[in-house]
Amino acid sequence: MLDWSDTTPNAPAKQPTHAAVHEPEAEAGDATGLGEIDRSGGRVSVDDKRMINCRADVNQLLPLKYKWAWEKYLSGCNNHWMPTEVSMQADIALWKSRDGLSEDERHAIKRNLGFFAASESLVANNIVLAIYRHLTNPECRQYLLRQAFEEAVHTHTFQYIVESLGLDEGELFNMYREVPSITEKAAWALKHTQGLDDPDFATGTPENDQQFLKDLVAFYVVFEGMWFYTGFAQILSLGRRNKMVGIAEQYQYILRDESIHLNFGIDVINQIKIENPHLWTKSFQEELRAMIKEAAELEAAYGRDTMPRGFLGLNAALCEQYMHFIANRRCAQIGLAPVFPEAENPFPWMSEAMDLKKEKNFFETRVIEYQNGGALSWE
Repeated sequence: MLDWSDTTPNAPAKQPTHAAVHEPEAEAGDATGLGEIDRSGGRVSVDDKRMINCRADVNQLLPLKYKWAWEKYLSGCNNHWMPTEVSMQADIALWKSRDGLSEDERHAIKRNLGFFAASESLVANNIVLAIYRHLTNPECRQYLLRQAFEEAVHTHTFQYIVESLGLDEGELFNMYREVPSITEKAAWALKHTQGLDDPDFATGTPENDQQFLKDLVAFYVVFEGMWFYTGFAQILSLGRRNKMVGIAEQYQYILRDESIHLNFGIDVINQIKIENPHLWTKSFQEELRAMIKEAAELEAAYGRDTMPRGFLGLNAALCEQYMHFIANRRCAQIGLAPVFPEAENPFPWMSEAMDLKKEKNFFETRVIEYQNGGALSWE
């Protein structure tokens, strides 16, 4: 069984030659894979491959250097699912029922859907327009292609939910521009991509390499690894009470995908640190810690907007505590000091859903065979 809880790359990378580190701008086209073909016949060596600023041909997948990236790509393929395979009949009946859900529950569900509806597209844009361009390793790019497809499936999921429940599609999909607590989070994330999307931006200097690394932390650690997780807690809390079970089931599948996304991102960040230790300065670490703390505060504001009064077993204060717990955990995974005083997990039941060692427990609600006609098994 693959243990995705181990977020340390398989082995420290052999340090590259001086030229490999400091002269990427000489062959900028090669970093994208769109440069002139080298007709000299030289073959790619494993030792030439790097996460960023690589001089090796990025169009050549083999030989693999980072086997953990390839394994995550294979796992993503094996985990294929589509939202339309999940029945929404019980959710439709409950949503249309006059007293099936409280007004606070309805408000939380709509805000939750509104955040996720555009967020998956924001993540996909970041992958396609920024990360793929500057991450110069073919096996990692192979996983990014799979991840981009999964983000499309997740966006499809929210379209399917909105259509099934008969919700106002304009309201839900435009919340990221109309609801301040959601807008602030989207704007916070976008600013980390906008610089990297500049056609003139290129890695190869400590400043730009740090900017790229900061983008990876913003999207993998914060956006997918912190903000998504509180949203999962809200919907799975309802599912535990046998409410909106179709949506909860789809969130469980999204959670499985996102868990691998998160661990892939952490592996990439840690590998870049190994290969470029000069980037991981004390001041840069403090900059990242401040960014993570600010993100947690934005999430707390979102929680208060989503659940102004809360509902059974869940409220904004508990979500903020959970955010502190998750933030400290994410910091530890990338080698940062915690940003909050030690916090306990206020939702111990979430460990069953989010601890990847227990991921096979996610799907007890329904038996569906996804893996190429075989059973969905993590054994």
